[in-house]
Amino acid sequence: MLNKTHALIIAKKLEAEIAKKTNNHDIAKVFHNGKLIAKFGIRRGSRKDQGHGHIPRELHTSPHVCKEMADCRIQRKEWLEILRENGQEID
Repeated sequence: MLNKTHALIIAKKLEAEIAKKTNNHDIAKVFHNGKLIAKFGIRRGSRKDQGHGHIPRELHTSPHVCKEMADCRIQRKEWLEILRENGQEID
């Protein structure tokens, strides 16, 4: 299960811009060549074990790939390539 710590690691790895959207969530926005290609919410609660199961869907990838990013096995470059292979228009 992805948690807040994972979400923050993934946001940093993808060079996301963090914006405060609501009292309960921040929004991580991922840009590529000036185009917004993905965004996901990061819960601001103090509990670091809060689930973030929505992240794979919002990053257009699998839970496995997200966990690999959180564990530093997949970088931004590899994630972009996965998106291309899955038919996502990012360029």
